[in-house]
Amino acid sequence: MSKVIELKEVVKNYEIGTVIVRALRSVTLDIGRNEYVAIMGPSGSGKSTLMNIIGCLDTATSGEYILNGTDVSQMEDDMLAEIRNREIGFIFQTFNLLPRYTAFENVMLPLVYAGIPKRRREELAKEKLDQVGLTDRMTHKPNELSGGQRQRVAIARALINNPSILLADEPTGNLDSKTSADIMALLNEIHSLGNTVIVVTHEEDIARHSHRIVRLMDGEVSSDRKIEPQIAASTDGR
Repeated sequence: MSKVIELKEVVKNYEIGTVIVRALRSVTLDIGRNEYVAIMGPSGSGKSTLMNIIGCLDTATSGEYILNGTDVSQMEDDMLAEIRNREIGFIFQTFNLLPRYTAFENVMLPLVYAGIPKRRREELAKEKLDQVGLTDRMTHKPNELSGGQRQRVAIARALINNPSILLADEPTGNLDSKTSADIMALLNEIHSLGNTVIVVTHEEDIARHSHRIVRLMDGEVSSDRKIEPQIAASTDGR
């Protein structure tokens, strides 16, 4: 299996006044193409810091990060932004949709920044909204959609650039249990199509949909094991 993520002895320190907070302490981690990995840990374990580094939202204090064959460890912000837009699809707990834009426009937005021609943007946005079962909600704005539908829009947007990694931060944190099951079933489906999926979560039942659980404690990997995934059955007929 080819590696899409290679972290080697990654350290992240933060200076808060005169205090140095050691958020990550020499983390070494490989994730292969088409893996489905959950990153877990209690508050303060370093999982959010690790997610930010994997997502190219932050850089390590020291160590090496190879993303899809490119060393991104010491890149400047503008280069990181370019890599991030090309390689990573983000799904957030709070959806991060623009309220004045329709579902269709929200999904197209990354392609506008990428300079893709309008007709092609429209084709791809329709394709991704169809993939997440929202063809009939394309012209609705976020406040006209349920929480689950908003998260589906966010997933469609995350997939629009065909990223190397789908990175989901507490993707069901704002959803009820039924809707959470639907979203996890959709992520399982996306993984089955060949996508690399990384879910950052503190919920054991969400992590059990993955094929591998990496646990952090005090900024270090405390365990890394493969599991038999719990298969989510969508409750909406998809």
